[in-house]
Amino acid sequence: MPFTSLGLLPELASATSALGFTQPTPIQSQAIPPALGGADLLATAQTGSGKTVAFALPLLQHLQKAGATSPRRVRALVLVPTRELAAQVGEVLRSLGEHLQPRPKTVVVFGGVSINPQMMALRGAADIVVATPGRLLDLVDQNALRLSGVEQLVLDEADRLLDLGFAEELNRVLALLPARRQNLFFSATFPPGVQTLAQGLLREPVRIDVPAEPETAPAVTQRVIQVDEPRRTQLLRHLIKEHAGERVLVFVGSQYTAEHLANKLHKDGLFATAFHGGLSQGARKQVLDEFKDSRWDVLITTDLAARGLHIDQLPVVVNYDLARSPVDHVHRIGRTGRAGQSGLAISFVSASTEAHFSLIEKRQGLSLPREQVPGFEPKEAAEALAPTKLVAPDNGGIKGKRPSKKDKLRAAAQQKPSS
Repeated sequence: MPFTSLGLLPELASATSALGFTQPTPIQSQAIPPALGGADLLATAQTGSGKTVAFALPLLQHLQKAGATSPRRVRALVLVPTRELAAQVGEVLRSLGEHLQPRPKTVVVFGGVSINPQMMALRGAADIVVATPGRLLDLVDQNALRLSGVEQLVLDEADRLLDLGFAEELNRVLALLPARRQNLFFSATFPPGVQTLAQGLLREPVRIDVPAEPETAPAVTQRVIQVDEPRRTQLLRHLIKEHAGERVLVFVGSQYTAEHLANKLHKDGLFATAFHGGLSQGARKQVLDEFKDSRWDVLITTDLAARGLHIDQLPVVVNYDLARSPVDHVHRIGRTGRAGQSGLAISFVSASTEAHFSLIEKRQGLSLPREQVPGFEPKEAAEALAPTKLVAPDNGGIKGKRPSKKDKLRAAAQQKPSS
């Protein structure tokens, strides 16, 4: 099915060809026609399935058909949770709209950088604004833009935008928008609580759910390697050398760990660097561009890079620290195996994190085999799985593999010599 069959204007269909898109992905073929018809959407699809193009084309076609307005006003608003995703969405919109006449003006705004250049970019207003909620509200407070003329609202990665961290800001933004508008909600996951919130904002939405099927889903192979926590760095170094010549994205749990691990690997002669929210926006962009250009072999990152980050042909993702939630795990491993490419996701599991990873497996409906790499066999895991022998009173103690604090105290008391 070509893009021309979706009801797109010829110039937009040509723009997809110019960008190398030969045919629409499932989310694009299902979402674009109803979006062009003005319907509200609640759409879910696997990470890397082409959601950005699925909402970018309807936005641009709506602007093109309606024609230029005088004076220019913000007519389409795209809200995203991170700076990186904002920049990526803006790049797609500009690329697809490059040959339209008149060319729509797209402005991308986000926090963490000076507000002045963004205020300058908004002089004369814009047709499309891509924004993180906090910076958007800052600009509204500065009278740099108005949202009363918005005709289309897109929430990209809507599950993250509707969580507790963004709920208050999102509600403030929604209060500034006109009641009559088209709403397009896109995300890789919609937990039940988020679905309830989203449905309260949509009017008779078209629900689109593209499952991760073998013929359309990223071909990501998951490996689970058991290793003691103190030996994870040595194992990571070993695996990186095994995948020499391939870029590796490594997820950790904190900015400190990202810097510390990157420094350790770099001292060992590996081209590794850190990427996290503590870096300035300029530094983050530079690091990301260099990694995309293969100037770094290893990028150590926090969950900042779990969503919205697109790196072509990224072969390997490693969970050095496990994701905090099953949803974040899905987004992490979705950084590889994109655009039909195969990918490998490796998770390190220790005795203390086995239960957490089992929960991640359960939520994904998977049961993955545990591996052990020769030379890195875990000792802690073996001890944790072995039955614990305790001397305990007949009426006390907890049966099982892991003794409680009371069990340990009872056992110690039994072993003391009598006076």
